[in-house]
Amino acid sequence: MQFQILCPRNAWAAAFYGSWALTASAASTGQSDILNHVNPLIGTANGGMVKAVADTIGENQAGFAFDTQYVTGFSHMHDSGTGGSPSLGNFPIFPQPYCPNDDINQCKWQLNDRAVAWKKDSVKARPGYFSISLENGVQAEMTTTNRSALYRFTFDGASSQSLSPVILVDLIDLPQSRTSGTADVDRTTGRLTGNGTFNPSFGIGSYDLHFCIDFKGAELRETGTWTKNRAGTAPNTVSMLADGTNTPSSLSAGTFARFHSPANNSILARAGVSFISVHQACANAERELPNFDFEETRSAAEDAWREKLNVVTVDASGVSDDFQEIFWSGAYRSLISPQDYTGENPLWDSDEPYYDSYYCIWDSFRSIHPLLTMVDPLSQSRMLRSLIDIYRHEGYLPDCRMSLCKGFTQGGSNADVLMADAYLKKVQGIDWDTAYEAVVKDAEVEPANWNVEGRGGLHSWKSLGYIPTDDFDPYGVGTHTRSISRTVEYAYDDFCIAEMAKGLGKQADYEKYTNRSRNWAHMFKADQTSSLNGSDTTFTGFLQPRYMNGTWGYQDPIFCSPLLNFTSCYLNPDGHETYEGSSWLYTFYAPHDMGALIHALGGAENFTSRLEYLHQSGLLYVGDEQAFLTVFQFHYGGRPALSAKYSHFYIPSQFNTTVAGIAGNDDSGAMGSFVMLSMMGLWPVPGQDVYLITPPYFKEVSITNPLTGKTATIRNENFDPSYKAIFIQDARLDGKKWTNNWLTHAFFIEGGVLELTLGSTESGWGTRKEDLPPSLSHYQ
Repeated sequence: MQFQILCPRNAWAAAFYGSWALTASAASTGQSDILNHVNPLIGTANGGMVKAVADTIGENQAGFAFDTQYVTGFSHMHDSGTGGSPSLGNFPIFPQPYCPNDDINQCKWQLNDRAVAWKKDSVKARPGYFSISLENGVQAEMTTTNRSALYRFTFDGASSQSLSPVILVDLIDLPQSRTSGTADVDRTTGRLTGNGTFNPSFGIGSYDLHFCIDFKGAELRETGTWTKNRAGTAPNTVSMLADGTNTPSSLSAGTFARFHSPANNSILARAGVSFISVHQACANAERELPNFDFEETRSAAEDAWREKLNVVTVDASGVSDDFQEIFWSGAYRSLISPQDYTGENPLWDSDEPYYDSYYCIWDSFRSIHPLLTMVDPLSQSRMLRSLIDIYRHEGYLPDCRMSLCKGFTQGGSNADVLMADAYLKKVQGIDWDTAYEAVVKDAEVEPANWNVEGRGGLHSWKSLGYIPTDDFDPYGVGTHTRSISRTVEYAYDDFCIAEMAKGLGKQADYEKYTNRSRNWAHMFKADQTSSLNGSDTTFTGFLQPRYMNGTWGYQDPIFCSPLLNFTSCYLNPDGHETYEGSSWLYTFYAPHDMGALIHALGGAENFTSRLEYLHQSGLLYVGDEQAFLTVFQFHYGGRPALSAKYSHFYIPSQFNTTVAGIAGNDDSGAMGSFVMLSMMGLWPVPGQDVYLITPPYFKEVSITNPLTGKTATIRNENFDPSYKAIFIQDARLDGKKWTNNWLTHAFFIEGGVLELTLGSTESGWGTRKEDLPPSLSHYQ
């Protein structure tokens, strides 16, 4: 994962200023400021966070990565942990203390030529702030507002050459996707403006972005333009045409401002951005940063974090600093995307909110959005309204979206899950009639290009009850892979539609989609075995490919696990029949029909044994989001204690405080939300009104609903901060005995106290059939 300064979820052009604010009482943390427990550098080795930050050479999907050497610029917009191609990073600015021999053509202009090493001990990161020192004598600090970034460049002045700083802007982006662009400089003020056309990192189409950069702190000496490695004081405009001859990888260009020596050795640079126009980019910056006040802006960014996360408090008595840092840093990373672009959507006029950077709902429906529904239901409502408005104007709910463009669909139509989840949990302000219309269209109408919306293979889905390998599908265009994973995802999507249909009084639809939700079983080959290292695993029955004529194909159940060809199941034409995971993993995916699945796998004991084997054998990579639910699925087998055990198995072994302390790419905060939810002790089953109960990692966790003002508290009795006593012996909800190993969202709407008595051995709590979570088929 990489690192950027964040803006809150209700902002988008920022530094370390994320979607929430973080706070807790001094009594609950032992410190006056919970931001002291947030470490934005966690996971910044091995490749994502958001907004204004240093851009480095290497695996730089989101700008800065700790395991790099060179900085090439500082850009103002990034997406968090996108996991593939770099995203955004448009119009980087780059400061140089002087040009050798005072000759502007001896300064470095092109990206690779200007790259300068950064000092490994210099990085400071905190919500609302990022700082780094470069070997050229520049210290760069940055902070943000909603649609603007403020940089402070301090020059050490130690060189024998006279200090005459040059700050350039480059018509480029991180993925070097620019097709055209124009930059201008105002000779009188030094204002740098411009725009460019770019491609999204994981989708189709293109987008236009505009910038406006002003300076304060030094007298302007001269301005100019540069192309490749030549610069001049005339003209004041440079354009890169979309003729294929000036791609960013071979040729870039921009403008610059050169200054006399600043009185205090520092210059402030204010950057505004807009998807609408240069005028709006300038207006954004002028409105949000009228005084270039760096410390005031930084303080406001921190306050925004504190205001948002004061809905969560913990009693961390006895809990190590590391575990507190893991938790609050996970919370910080959870709350970045999607981002609020309301007022910056040039595609259509609407009074509805517009959110962007859904990277991707396939990732985020499992933990990010359920977490938002718990702690920030207003933002979740606005995001769903935005998705529905996208449907109104573009015809389908997106499964992924970024930079105003349609993103690639990885599996099912997972916005259907978000809609059902919000409907069941009574999220307010949603046009449920249009929402239902949209999810039914996903299920019934195949789009022309189902790579970027809706579902493909719907004719086979309806007639055969599964997605065949080598499907014949003349009705639309898409990548004909993932027959197993698409089948189980479509089945769950249809279950979610059935839940909405039932609540809306559409009985015929309820029965139809409930029946279709059972289609996962059509890919289950009961006699399929699996071997590992040449030895049979003793487990029988796995999902397998199936052809249109009903005959079976074969994919080794361990294929695309960490033990066999792990990277062979991506979104490409030869990507095989499961997506980013093995048949071993996907065979566990029927969260609505666990009674039938457990029966198919030989009963609760065999199910539990197989699930433990998945976690112990090396077959599971917890850095992909499909793995999250398997950590807690022991609840369905009547062994909730094992869910607690395996939660602690992954935290802190895979999620910790190091720069490599995330199991996988953060995927816009998915990994952070896994940590936060796991450590709070209530795992949501997305698309259902179900939370699986495990003990929190703290003596007490409280969540105050921002809309109702009611507080839900989970309290551990006999809490053991060494985590030897992590098994529930008894539970009481508002003083009454509670035997279900799950509860509903009413707990967060109405408030209450869930008291868990803990012990060091597994008990009988939550193990009876009547204690288990709901299932479409009865537990046998």
